[in-house]
Parts: sequence; C-alpha cells; structure tokens
Amino acid sequence: MASTHDSLDIRNVATYPVADAARYLAIPAGTLRSWLHGRSYPTTNGTRYSEPLILLPDINNPQLSFTNLVEAHVLRVIRQNHQIRLDKVRTALDYVEQKFRLPHPLARIQFQTDGMDLFLESVGQLLNASRHGQLAMQKTLRHLLERIEWDQEGLAQRLFPLVQLQRADAPRILVIDPRISFGRPVIVNTGIPVEAIIDRFRAGEDLKELAEDYGFSHRQIEEVLRYEIALSKTA
Repeated sequence: MASTHDSLDIRNVATYPVADAARYLAIPAGTLRSWLHGRSYPTTNGTRYSEPLILLPDINNPQLSFTNLVEAHVLRVIRQNHQIRLDKVRTALDYVEQKFRLPHPLARIQFQTDGMDLFLESVGQLLNASRHGQLAMQKTLRHLLERIEWDQEGLAQRLFPLVQLQRADAPRILVIDPRISFGRPVIVNTGIPVEAIIDRFRAGEDLKELAEDYGFSHRQIEEVLRYEIALSKTA
C-alpha cells in the first residue's frame, strides 16, 4: 500500500490521458491500455486473463501518473522488442515487487541495480529463455533506464523520452518533469513546451527563425521536430 508521502507526491498524481502518454512514449494507445487494464487471451485450455502491468493511482480516473509513465517507458522494450507475454511479465514484476517490498519497482533505482537481474532471472525461469536472450533484453533495458534521472531516495524524477530504441544514445534535449509545464515534454533547462515549437513550425516558421527566437541550436530544434515526426507515426 502506498504511504501518505507517496500519495501526496506530484509524481503519483493522475495527470496524463492515455492518448498523451502513448504519444510521449511512442507506444500505440491500444497497447498502453492493455498494460493498464489487462486483457483476455485464448489458450488451448480456454480464455485466460492477464492482470494489468501498470497500476493507476486512482481506479476511478483513467489517467496515468508520472510514475506510470516511467513504468511504461521501461515496459516498452520487454513487450515490444522481446514479445514477453503479459502474464509472464506480470508474474516477474510481482516477484521483483515482493523482493523489494515496494510498489512500482520499475520506477525505482533498485530495479536498475539489483532488480533487473531478479526480473530477468524470473522471466528466464518462466520462459526457459536462453542466456543470450536475457543479455539482449538487459542491454536494451539498461539503455532505457539511463534515460531516467533519480532523486536522492532512488525514485524516478525526470524522464528523457526516447522515440527510437535504436537511438538509445540520442542527446538529452527533451525532458518530461512532473514539476514543469504540467508534465508535458519540454526543452531541457528551459521549461519551453515542445508543443509550442511544433505549433510555430506548422504555422510556417523555419528552423533558423525558431532557433534564433528561442536562442537554441539547430540541433535542439531538429531533435524536437524529429521527436514530433516519430510520434505522429504512432498516433
């Protein structure tokens, strides 16, 4: 059960509609909904149900918290790149959560240190996965976890969104911080929403004008537009 401190933390407040969260993370909205609500699937022994992978802060509110956003960021590689079944992922996450005795282990630095090994060990046992497969997943997970900034208590506090997993070393130009601009993606160290720049570009302003007006480099503006182009393909 969440502590009083957790319940009051802005990171655990329902903030993001599913459509927005899916866009920010480049995850299909239908996929994200299945992680939030679980889903039924057929088996040779009849229909089975997979429990949700992400627990919302308020069962009566369909919006995600920042902590949920971080969880989805990490789950992305597990489900999309390695196609691990929902029920197996849920079982492995329950194992990690039980070991840590803490909620939302994917959004805690312990997962990056000890928890990842526990998770991969559990998945390997459930699926009889090869060591090679586990190492491949570990490598990609580590890239995603490096896009998270942790506070002194080991909780995720900022997320540097990554659209393409192949570009794990992409510069940290965009950030999602629940304390800035209502948690929308902004340019690092400025607080300027990505949407503001995109809207002006759509209105006909070119890269040079935008860079000069905001005092940004061309690289920063190009990264914003690259982010928007990639997200529009997943909408």
